[in-house]
Amino acid sequence: MEEIPLEFRSVHELYKHFMPFIQQGGLFFETNRLYDMGHPLALSVLLPGSLEPISVSGKIVWVTPIGSQGATPQGVGIGFIDDKDHLKDRIETMLGTMLNSNEPTYTM
Repeated sequence: MEEIPLEFRSVHELYKHFMPFIQQGGLFFETNRLYDMGHPLALSVLLPGSLEPISVSGKIVWVTPIGSQGATPQGVGIGFIDDKDHLKDRIETMLGTMLNSNEPTYTM
């Protein structure tokens, strides 16, 4: 399974990429590569302030094509499947009240 490294340098950057509307959590990945819905991927996620990445497997659940509205970058959303290290919970704790923000993200 292909592994994608994702590094978030700030909490704000993480907020823009997080997909809280996915029940088990998910992250948006900016890419020019075309993926099909359901395509499996592994993620290696380095959260802001962390020294070690967290691994999680997932599948493509969102596709933003080139030329989308506004300044939304082309990419895909990966929904978590096997979140044994509780990445979703860690992200939600890190984001805290930002989760209630009206600021747009790269997905919704």
